[in-house]
Amino acid sequence: MSNNGSVSGNDLTEVKQLGMWASIVSLSYVFWLVGGMELVERVAYYGVKASAGLYAKSPVSEGGLGINLREYSDILLIWALMQTFVPVLTGGISDRVGYKETIFASTIIKISGYMVMAFFPTYWGFFFGAMLLATGTGIFKPGIQGTLVLSTNRNNTSMAWGIFYQIVNIGGFIGPLVAVHMRQLAWENVFFACAAIISLNFILLLTYKEPGKEERLARMDKVRSGEVKQKVLWKEALHELKKPIVIYYMLVFSGFWFLFNALFDVLPIHISEWVDTSVIVTSLFGEGGTSSSFWQTVLGMDFAGTKIMPEGMININAALIMTCCFLIAGLTAKYRVTSAMLAGCLLSIAAFLVIGFTNAAWMMAIAIAMFSIGEMMISPKKNEFMGNIAPKGKKAMYLGFVMLPQGIGWSLESRYAPRLYEAFASKEVFSRELLLERGMSASQVDAIPEGEAFTTAVQFTGETAQSLTQYLYQIHNIGAAWYIIAAIGSISAVGIYIYGKWLMNMQRAQQAS
Repeated sequence: MSNNGSVSGNDLTEVKQLGMWASIVSLSYVFWLVGGMELVERVAYYGVKASAGLYAKSPVSEGGLGINLREYSDILLIWALMQTFVPVLTGGISDRVGYKETIFASTIIKISGYMVMAFFPTYWGFFFGAMLLATGTGIFKPGIQGTLVLSTNRNNTSMAWGIFYQIVNIGGFIGPLVAVHMRQLAWENVFFACAAIISLNFILLLTYKEPGKEERLARMDKVRSGEVKQKVLWKEALHELKKPIVIYYMLVFSGFWFLFNALFDVLPIHISEWVDTSVIVTSLFGEGGTSSSFWQTVLGMDFAGTKIMPEGMININAALIMTCCFLIAGLTAKYRVTSAMLAGCLLSIAAFLVIGFTNAAWMMAIAIAMFSIGEMMISPKKNEFMGNIAPKGKKAMYLGFVMLPQGIGWSLESRYAPRLYEAFASKEVFSRELLLERGMSASQVDAIPEGEAFTTAVQFTGETAQSLTQYLYQIHNIGAAWYIIAAIGSISAVGIYIYGKWLMNMQRAQQAS
């Protein structure tokens, strides 16, 4: 297939962007409205997502699910498939039915998901709640992002997507803090709080006006009258998906999303098991920590104010993005989209190498910061790229396609990353092995409830939790899991480089024709 034929209907031209302040001033009311709706949705979503692994591994005696990482992995896999492949169809539905209607429907479904999780604190309760949450999110995204594309133009898209991503991460920052507070009271409070938060979008929908609605309705009138022939939706989506520019995009960016989801699905467990975050608290506030409710809330600390909870550490990611993303967007607007995304992928890979190398709390914070800068260079650009090349009338469909590499990467990550962690780094597994080595019978070890092996080992050996943690860390190759994850990201970096070269050649051919 020729270069021109492979991108029929797609605009590959890179348009000169307005300056930072000119871009901000040019953004319309509806842009800020959908940013607010996405913020609300992200607060609720990350309230669950950031603490899901901790909830899964927490013993039943503490209100958790008390399941192992393989069982948690099974839930994540179906969650990933549902959430990232549903938009492939719902993007096209949003273009035809209307963005407001699909956003409304998605909010109802997501509320149902949170309530199922709250009322049924079991494996299957969480499983079906996650499926509802995944479906609702898959319906929600294309409508919001399609609105954003129609409310911007080619001269301000780089800054628009950067700001939008920054707004999103304000929600991503607040959500885990809500979870930290609520789960210390009771786990079900996390889900009730998230259901209440997402319902705020019903209020925002009252002021929402869909851009391009008249054009969409006029097209539907022509379809009904037979003047315009409309393809069957799945066939139209498949036609676009078969284009090499879309297929290659899906493949090369999957590795980055493997890294991204490992950060949220597995790293909180790693931090809770191996990282002594009290070191950071002591550095900031001295011995004894802090009693300030402000700092306890903002930093995601425990109620005693002596350590930072895993969600608080992960929140470094959202904190940096919500304060710095517009600066990164302004800097990367000067470079080719694929060049910026390649640099971001390389920095993210380096972050995972640091995570594997040491369990020092401050180094963990630096690694999360490194990943966050890399994410700012790559994630907003994916939407800008797909929104720009999408044919007219198919913006939401293409922004649904954005979820496909995320779906591939997250699905692979959910299947393998928790299992990698369990094989190379699980404190639960190592504690059971230690108990057998120290003389406890196999039947006694098997009788220990899931999630309680380490506390049992502390009692059985008489050692402190800190010294036993350090001992287990030193005698096992815990970093191996993170090195393997980084290697997977490296494959993606090579693919992005080749994809960027290929796109450059196609753009030259398109301009010459």
